[in-house]
Amino acid sequence: MMQEVNPEETSRAFAFATWMQAPMPMVTLFRTLNVSPLRRLSRRKGLKFNMLLCWCIGCAASQVKEFYMLPVGSRLVHYDSIAVNTIVADSRGEVSSCDIPFSPDLSCFNDDYLRLTRQVAETCRNHDITDSMVIGTSALAAYEIDGAVGMYSGIFNNPFLIWGRYRRSWFRTLLTVSFQFHHTQMDGAHAARFLDLLQHHINRL
Repeated sequence: MMQEVNPEETSRAFAFATWMQAPMPMVTLFRTLNVSPLRRLSRRKGLKFNMLLCWCIGCAASQVKEFYMLPVGSRLVHYDSIAVNTIVADSRGEVSSCDIPFSPDLSCFNDDYLRLTRQVAETCRNHDITDSMVIGTSALAAYEIDGAVGMYSGIFNNPFLIWGRYRRSWFRTLLTVSFQFHHTQMDGAHAARFLDLLQHHINRL
């Protein structure tokens, strides 16, 4: 469920007044994560690495209240739930977009991830969830990149993470991610806390 809120009655009142009309309101942070637990669990249990990372993203975001508000057009909207988007290689040889509803239950999230990504790959039709705050992701897993800054279209203000191929270093597997967010939605401290929580949830696996 989504509902328009009065920015003056939220903790984002100053940010809304300051950044909504800014020509470039997006901020990008970079973080190198230790994803060794994801890689081990993926290999041991036969789970998709990308699914595990998307689930950890949802876990971390669900603990930061700013993720539940998003500037949409000229409004500030509050959501009751979040979803994680992934890009799917479809049967045309192109890519389609797939929103996965977040569940704190890994098994439930995995079932939805497999079912919905398979559906999108076969039908070549995007699966959009319009009543949840969607976190975008793009995995360029076949390529070694040092970082990426997303494009600001002025249409989609959703937070967005991009990563490339992970790299092995001694006994650790490292992955650099970029995290882009709209400054109206959150400040740098909120974003940095989210990235800390993301590493925390990865470690817990």
